Amino acid sequence: MKIGIDLGGTKTEAILIDHNGKELSRKRIKTEKNYQGTLNGIKSLVLEFENEFGLVKSIGIGMPGAISVDSSLVKNANSIWLNGKPIKKDLENQLDREINLENDANCFALSEAVDGAGKKYSVVFGVIIGTGVGGGIVVNKKVLQGANKIGGEWGHIPLPNRTELEKQNSNKCYCGLSGCMETYVSGPGFASIFNSINNENLDPHQIIEGYHKKDNRCIEALGNYVDHLARGLSLVVNILDPDVIVLGGGMSNIDYIYENINNQLQNYVFSDTLRTKVVKNYYGDSGGVRGAAWL
Repeated sequence: MKIGIDLGGTKTEAILIDHNGKELSRKRIKTEKNYQGTLNGIKSLVLEFENEFGLVKSIGIGMPGAISVDSSLVKNANSIWLNGKPIKKDLENQLDREINLENDANCFALSEAVDGAGKKYSVVFGVIIGTGVGGGIVVNKKVLQGANKIGGEWGHIPLPNRTELEKQNSNKCYCGLSGCMETYVSGPGFASIFNSINNENLDPHQIIEGYHKKDNRCIEALGNYVDHLARGLSLVVNILDPDVIVLGGGMSNIDYIYENINNQLQNYVFSDTLRTKVVKNYYGDSGGVRGAAWL
């Protein structure tokens, strides 16, 4: 049996699966927004499973950010109370066993590569387009972390070929840089650009509703969104050339994306043909927690 835990900013979810991937149990708790509370919550989930099913040796945890190669401390987490903390060491001490810790986007990509939308392919790029933007690379069912543990972090590369209008209507990214993909294709980024152009205060769901109601402003916004997505993913294709790109996160539920993205992507890729396909995830919100279990 394997335990997978998805440590989010608002909730912490855990599943227990058997070695064939069958889900045996699932639990969810509110994430305490302080370090010790987070550790205690994870420990309580593990103990609940073990009280019911017995000792589980394999524990994988997906979390925001990454573990620094030099310091072994958390870096780049938007759950800021984790940054600078030795979370792997502390959890191993509390649980009295080794654990596998991985970036949450990598967990999503791994889940989809093992037995999800990317299971038939060797090279899978998993994309998170939700509140934030992230990505993970999986080659032959193994996560490719990279030398700095930031493999797949395409949310913090600049949107290629930005126009002056695109520069004016984007916000500075929380990472301190300007023009990051996250400021264009995250849910908040999508809404921010629309509202800046149209002097509105709509959220992404309301903009999508407007699209279905034939609001020309919303139709144009979605067209621009797919163009931004295609431009950003073209860099991934040109460098990594994956077999498939699997989209996850709240924005990945927009059907319009899949009706248009593959043709749009072809316009920006350095190739006369495009075999890479952009597809929707199979496991939805469960992808990250399942990927953590497979670590």
